[in-house]
Amino acid sequence: MRDVLGPGTILGYCTNVHAGATLEQIKANLETYALAVKRRMSPDEPMGVGLWFPALVADALVNQPGGVERLRDWLLERGLLAYTLNGFPYGDFHGEVVKRSVYLPDWSHPERAAYTLNLMDILHRLLPEGAEGSISTLPLGWSGALAPGWARNLGNVIDALRGLHRQTGRLIHLDLEPEPGCEIEDATRLPTLLALIDTHEEDPEAFRRHLRICHDICHGAVMFEQPTSMLDWSRASGIKVGKVQISSALRVPFQGRSAAEQAAMRAELEAFSEARYLHQTAIGGGAPARPREFFADLPDALAAHPRGNGEWRVHFHVPVDLESIGRLETTQSHIVAFLRALRPEDGIHHFEVESYAWNVLPPALRSDDLAGAVARELLWVRELAAKVGLGAEAAP
Repeated sequence: MRDVLGPGTILGYCTNVHAGATLEQIKANLETYALAVKRRMSPDEPMGVGLWFPALVADALVNQPGGVERLRDWLLERGLLAYTLNGFPYGDFHGEVVKRSVYLPDWSHPERAAYTLNLMDILHRLLPEGAEGSISTLPLGWSGALAPGWARNLGNVIDALRGLHRQTGRLIHLDLEPEPGCEIEDATRLPTLLALIDTHEEDPEAFRRHLRICHDICHGAVMFEQPTSMLDWSRASGIKVGKVQISSALRVPFQGRSAAEQAAMRAELEAFSEARYLHQTAIGGGAPARPREFFADLPDALAAHPRGNGEWRVHFHVPVDLESIGRLETTQSHIVAFLRALRPEDGIHHFEVESYAWNVLPPALRSDDLAGAVARELLWVRELAAKVGLGAEAAP
């Protein structure tokens, strides 16, 4: 959907919510779900979809003569606009157990650069002429696990993006996505990028054009950032936010509750402790905009604290249209505050709802109509955009 969040913007949803290890499975999911969402949300205009290709699929597409062009035509025939790619998960994002493997290979491995170069090639050929593209990627790697070589690999990809821009005029930016527990987990760790840019003094502006931030609103909320911290840092540093993932985390305010209430809240929270994904958990009460305690996964936090204390924030992408889930709350207010603070001069054009965890929600919260659930999220964002004064539907 175009212009919903301001002139020149595109709003879609990230299709990594659908399992698909082959191109045929990916296309089948788009036929089943994305087109059903489109019928509800954008029946007469193209609808944006954030695509995800596992590394093996991306490599096969690039090396199959005419493969990308056939996919482009297939998407166009169905009114689906591929404007952004999720280059974070490299392998099977819907395996039985994903956990920390989602951060491998990290940017210290050449395989990560090769995968991202394939995505650049694919996106360039999928995009309409003159359109901007974005690729989100992991924030270097898991904290403490990153080996030397990451700056060279990342720099090589940025150089390729610059070369593509010089040769064709196509602007594609690589957007690092801060995530709790990673080398770049929040705005306080972003000076790492400034240091990298300083090593490319021959053309720092071109480097800034192609290296940006993907701001996942859920991630900032988990780390107790203020909702506008990423915008503030971007405006001060000159490194743009290239893509926003509109997402919401679990919020569990144990403080001030009776022992019985805390026990009931904890029981509901335990239902979100599942085996597939990593659910980093932060407990508030520390320095400003920083958690007092941090755990790599929700089961670790539950084991360390048999009784509720403080306020917990859990990296579990819950439906963005929900303000609360039973006795638990969400960080939906961070989405509201972030969108309210947006300015046209921020130059952010790409937005996507990313609620990839639908299939691992507690059974009572799962939807039999996934397309309808995604459409409700998009509708909520569209209505919110109008309320805060963004887009064509904004209130006068």
